[in-house]
Amino acid sequence: MGKTLTHTSTVAGKKIKRSFLFKLIVFLNIGAAVLLLLSHLASYINPGVFWVASLVALAFPGLLLVNLLFILYWLLVKSRALFISLFAVLVGFDNLQTQVQLNLFETQVPPQAQKLRVLSFNARLFDLYDWTGNPKTRDKIFKMVQDETPDILCFQEFYTSSKAGRNNLDTLLNLQKATNHHVAYTETLRNSDHWGIATFSTYPVVRRGNILFNEETNNLCIFTDLKIGEDTVRVYNVHFQSNRFKREDYEFLGNPNAKPTSDEKLTASRNIIRRLQVGATKRASQVQVVSDHIENSPYPVIVCGDFNDPPASYTYNKISKNLKDAFVESGWGLGNTFNGLFSVLRIDYLLHDPQMVGTGYKTIRQNLSDHYAIVSDLWLQQSPPKERE
Repeated sequence: MGKTLTHTSTVAGKKIKRSFLFKLIVFLNIGAAVLLLLSHLASYINPGVFWVASLVALAFPGLLLVNLLFILYWLLVKSRALFISLFAVLVGFDNLQTQVQLNLFETQVPPQAQKLRVLSFNARLFDLYDWTGNPKTRDKIFKMVQDETPDILCFQEFYTSSKAGRNNLDTLLNLQKATNHHVAYTETLRNSDHWGIATFSTYPVVRRGNILFNEETNNLCIFTDLKIGEDTVRVYNVHFQSNRFKREDYEFLGNPNAKPTSDEKLTASRNIIRRLQVGATKRASQVQVVSDHIENSPYPVIVCGDFNDPPASYTYNKISKNLKDAFVESGWGLGNTFNGLFSVLRIDYLLHDPQMVGTGYKTIRQNLSDHYAIVSDLWLQQSPPKERE
């Protein structure tokens, strides 16, 4: 009798423990699913209204992975709890597509279409301050441009100078075929050193324009109208607000050997969150200005740039409306373009008008900047030539 009671109590104890563990895992799963759903919603929530959603959006790749692991776990234990994460993943399938692509079939190119090879790159001032630690980085950037032979070339964080060995503008005009150009500077020092943004093209430039943001900032958007046969195409080159992390922020985030005090951790965390909040809020106002301009463009558009935001963001959702994403169209694998601490993030983009077809998208994974260059072939269905009267 005693043995029976002991055995019964042991079984009951195991059931209680098992039930507690099950509830704990479900609770954690619900939390992960809710955060993933919030990262989906971040695409539609203006950070000026609720900036926390934009912070969660940065964690989308990690949240997706955690939820996929939960699905795998529930499959192994054969539990219907798998629908918690499955629902959260499927609801945001569009976000998943913008982050990872498996384009197995070749895109059909329209007959008699004009191929435009487009390259976009945040050049980080051509390694002006030796961030890479390699004195040949500048020359490697030029070599990369020569190898890709783009018809349209967009640089963000462009720098040039009249000083010997630093005249990046003249060097680019001499080494590659895209010699028609539109350069805009946000800062000039000593009348010789210039910082800004630049677009180069093999096609004639018929109009140039700058889109200024309603605040003091080194960020800018330019648009350049190109004459391609009988058509005109407008190219937008944009660099939205960065989060402006400082050296100490990167050291705090990326140095596992550092042992800050509790007060130092609190201060550093507050500074980082504050920078993320300010950056997201400024980008929200900047993207409104640019997206309105794109919507009113009289010509088909190509949009290149460093958005400083992931696909699961208000910035991307706002500016990509009614446009195609070259990565989604013909990319492969993980579309990350940031060559830094958060290296799974895609923050550089090449968007284009629906009447164009994109093929051969690729990310050039060379250590030339804290960004990777992106390139794609866009095919423009040209208008028939006008008959002479």
